[in-house]
Amino acid sequence: MNPNEQKLTYPWGDDLPATGTLRTVADGVRWLRMPLPFALDHINLWLLRDKIDGREGWTIIDCGVARDEVKAAWENIFQEALDGLPVLRVIVTHMHPDHIGLAHWLCERWDAPLWMTNTDFVTARLWSRPDGGAAGANGQRAMEHFARHGLADPEALEFIRARSGYYINLVPEVPETFHRIMDGHNIDIGGRQWRVIVGYGHAPEHASLYCDTLRVLISGDMVLPRISTNISVFNHEPEANPLPLYLNSLREYDDLPEDTLVLPSHGRPFKGLHERIMQQHTHHAERLAEVLDVCAQPASAADVLPVMFHRKLDHHQMGFAMGEALAHLHALFFEGKLVRNTGEDGVIRFTRV
Repeated sequence: MNPNEQKLTYPWGDDLPATGTLRTVADGVRWLRMPLPFALDHINLWLLRDKIDGREGWTIIDCGVARDEVKAAWENIFQEALDGLPVLRVIVTHMHPDHIGLAHWLCERWDAPLWMTNTDFVTARLWSRPDGGAAGANGQRAMEHFARHGLADPEALEFIRARSGYYINLVPEVPETFHRIMDGHNIDIGGRQWRVIVGYGHAPEHASLYCDTLRVLISGDMVLPRISTNISVFNHEPEANPLPLYLNSLREYDDLPEDTLVLPSHGRPFKGLHERIMQQHTHHAERLAEVLDVCAQPASAADVLPVMFHRKLDHHQMGFAMGEALAHLHALFFEGKLVRNTGEDGVIRFTRV
C-alpha cells in the first residue's frame, strides 16, 4: 500500500464482494463489483433500497459495460439478491462506458427510467450512434490529435485509429428518454434525501450523490482512493482546459463531514474524504511543477509522458496518458505560464515563459 492509501481508512479492508454478489455498506445500500476488460479490471456499482409511488424496489447506481458476462452477473443478482423486488430506476453518474454501458438493457429489462445529467445523456446518445462514434476519444481524429501532440509510435497510433468503434462496442444503445438531474437537486431514494453534486473535468457533467442521513457519498469517478481521476484533453474538445475545472469541483465536497463513507467507482470504500482531496491537490501541483520544468525547452505532450508516468504504458493506457499530459500543459498555457508553437513537423510544443 502506498503512503497516501495508509492515511485512509477502509472499513472492509481487502474483503471484496465476488462478482454477482452484494455487500451491505450502509442501511439500504449494497455494493457490487463488475468486471472490466481493461487494466483497471473492475467497477463498483450500487443498489439502493427504494420506494416510488408506493412500489417497493431498488435503484441502481451505474451499470457496467455491455458484455455478456456482466449481463450474466446482473441476472444472478436479480434472481438471488433483490429480495424478490423489482428495479425501479437507473441512475448513471456519467457517460463513460463502464458507467452507462448497460443502461439501455437494464432500463428495458425492468421498464425503469434512466436518471442522469443532461450533458452526459446527450453526449452518450451521440457517441453511441453509428455515425457519432468519430466524435469520441478513439479513431482517425483521435490519432491525428495525438500525433499533433507528438505521439510518434506507429503501433500506438494505429491502435488508437483502429478503435473507432470503441465506445459503441461498450455502449451499443442509450435510452431515448431520461429524467434530468442537476446540481443541488435532492433525490428521494427510499425516504432519504440524496443531494446531487455535479463536478467537471473528468466528464462533461458528472453527478455524485450524498446522503447526509447516512453520511455516505457515492463519488463516481470524482474521488477515488488509490488512482487519480483521469483528466484529459481529447480530440472532440482540443482546446479544453479540464484540470482547473476538476480541482475547483472538489471544493463542492468541503462541507461534507469528516467521517463520510466514500463509495468510489474504482477501488475500495473508504473514509478520509478531505485527506484524499488534499492528496489530489498535492499530486496535481507536483505534476504541474514537473511539466513546467520540462518546458524549459520546447516540449510536446509526448515529451512530458516519461516525467508524468514512470511505468510502461500499454496502448490502451497511452491515449489516456497523452490526454492527461495535455491537460497539464493546457492548465499552464491558459494560466499564461507557457506559450505554444507548431513546428515545421506539425507537432505542437509548449515552452515556459
